[in-house]
Amino acid sequence: MPRTLDNIKAMGFTNMEFSNLFGKTAVELRSLLDARGMICTSYGVSYDALLTKPEAVIQEAKTLGAEFVRVAWIPHTPPFDAEMAKKTVDDFNKFGQKLKESGLTFCYHNHGFEFATLGNGTYFDYIVQNTNPDYVSFEIDILWVFHPGQDPAKLLKKYPDRFRLMHVKDLKKGVAHDLTGKTPPENDITLGTGQLNLPQILKAAKKTKIKYFYIEDENPKAAEQVPLSLGYLKGL
Repeated sequence: MPRTLDNIKAMGFTNMEFSNLFGKTAVELRSLLDARGMICTSYGVSYDALLTKPEAVIQEAKTLGAEFVRVAWIPHTPPFDAEMAKKTVDDFNKFGQKLKESGLTFCYHNHGFEFATLGNGTYFDYIVQNTNPDYVSFEIDILWVFHPGQDPAKLLKKYPDRFRLMHVKDLKKGVAHDLTGKTPPENDITLGTGQLNLPQILKAAKKTKIKYFYIEDENPKAAEQVPLSLGYLKGL
């Protein structure tokens, strides 16, 4: 973990989002960040963690110095259905209220399956429209909007006040659309070399309430790709 943080800082990053504690306590991880002049602004946890141990999540997030607590997957047996969507809305409102009372903001990170059709929209529309905007915000993962066949720029324009965070990613050319919410990590590629229209997406994002943009690259070659992605973004 210390070496990974050193490598990340060497690339020019000091602000990050964690998806877990990587085998450390929150206190230990905060100490490693502080020693390097780095910060964690968003803390990712599981849906179950917020259901079963919200106080522990809140304490960890505060120790890390995070502003946002993010969930990136809704446990379900495919296909995602109306009953699960309703439960999700109820739970998200509860999560968000609890976190707001502690000075934190709850965000849900889309993962593709939510874009199945529901009525005249999608399950994602249902979740956005039925959660309390005072309690529930969203992290848009643009790959997981595009992969199920949606347009990230249009979605940003549709809900400009609900998105607070973004995962900036690109998807390998030739990968087909589907609603699985899954694609091999090798399909995460250097920004600007894939299928997503990043200039258009980022232009739309500038008109939203997004505060932090995180490069996410799960490719085994991420250490090679991320510096190129950063260079691409700086050139826009």
